[in-house]
Amino acid sequence: MPLLTRRNLFKASAVAGAYGVGLGIAGKFGPAEAAPEPQLLAAVKTEAVLTEAGPTRDIMSWGHDGMPPVLRMTKGRPYAARLKNGLDEPTTIHWHGLRIDNRMDGVPFMTQPYIYTGDSFDYAFTPPDAGTFWYHPHCNTLTQMGHGMTGVIVVEDPADPEFDAELVLNLRDWRLGGDGQFIAPFRPRDAAKSGTYGTVRTANWRQEPQYDAPAGGLVRLRIAVTDVTRIFSLKVEGADTTVIAIDGNPVPKRFPLDLLQIGPGQRLDLAVRMPDGEGAVATLEDIRGTTPKTIASLRAIGPSLKREIGDLGPLAENPVAKADLSTAEEIPLVLSATAENTATESICGTLGYSFWAINKVPWPGDTPDPTAPLAELKLGRSYVFNLENVTPHAHPIHLHGMSFTVISSSTREVMPLVSDTYFIQPDEKVQLAFVADNPGDWLLHCHIIEHQKTGMTSYFRVS
Repeated sequence: MPLLTRRNLFKASAVAGAYGVGLGIAGKFGPAEAAPEPQLLAAVKTEAVLTEAGPTRDIMSWGHDGMPPVLRMTKGRPYAARLKNGLDEPTTIHWHGLRIDNRMDGVPFMTQPYIYTGDSFDYAFTPPDAGTFWYHPHCNTLTQMGHGMTGVIVVEDPADPEFDAELVLNLRDWRLGGDGQFIAPFRPRDAAKSGTYGTVRTANWRQEPQYDAPAGGLVRLRIAVTDVTRIFSLKVEGADTTVIAIDGNPVPKRFPLDLLQIGPGQRLDLAVRMPDGEGAVATLEDIRGTTPKTIASLRAIGPSLKREIGDLGPLAENPVAKADLSTAEEIPLVLSATAENTATESICGTLGYSFWAINKVPWPGDTPDPTAPLAELKLGRSYVFNLENVTPHAHPIHLHGMSFTVISSSTREVMPLVSDTYFIQPDEKVQLAFVADNPGDWLLHCHIIEHQKTGMTSYFRVS
């Protein structure tokens, strides 16, 4: 993933924007009336060099050129992609964090049929929000995501403030043995706890990559945690760094990145003020654990541009409806362990265990007759999730199709952040307010994939 300077970022934006010229929009979350020429996303098996042991076989990606492409879209402009399945198993695409039409959400049985080997599916939608998002399968997720099928989405807003460069980082692990080949994707004893970690950590499919950036310039660093398990505690050494957006939405008030914990499925936008001296290095680190781990670094080049973070104008708020707390209905949601074993066989994969539950009900798997929805919500009404985590482990809880605002927490001070994923801590109670403004059946699940696949999943119906 090359670093984008202002010049080549403009070129990339022009190409992406060309898809949407002269096209209408059908509805608030609907597909375009006349879809643009679709971008081809071919799901294939390939290989990639991830370690010094040589090429890793059985990589899954979109296209033969290694890491899935960063998909660039423009807020309010139609986008289309044709998924061609070249795998030897079914697959789909879920557009994580995008508030789009339910038929485009990529969940087998619930929103669309499987895309079988050799078949294709046309996705067409208009992203209503700018920000950093990502895409991945919702079929046999632990294997397909674990083998490489996680890509980043950048939805641009032409009114965004001007940066001197942009870097997108796709953070993910790989479970590889000493020979560089895949090993078992999970261990049951770990799935029943915090999840099974990978053995090789990468940013953009490289270990500790370094990128050049203008000295004294402002870099927009877009980070997506696309791993199936790993939690990060992030900080930057060697440069002033400010948090400007979390999970695709501007933060209510910008703050320096001192230490920020984010989990699988979450995204972070940073403004990095590069050091002035040629060759000086700014390092993104994960300090979770006993010793800091370098994720990636930026090296200052050229004469100092002498920019300041205070020069940056605000990011525009996304058009997310604000809940009316005076009329909002409260919905209790309890995350817990379960002793049941209700896992069912599914063409889209099962781990064969049931360790987790929402409101005491473990998800049975991808079946044509799932459990009843957690609640049936009225279109346009306001609601508050009273989310409680009674487990000793953290869970990044992701809501499809809609965004919520964080209202309160029992364990910490929270900002009123608009998001689609909340990283709930052990023994925490949190209130998440939202408007049920997108009709359809929408998943709610933990984005530690072993937790998702062993019961911590359910859905809501909006009608």
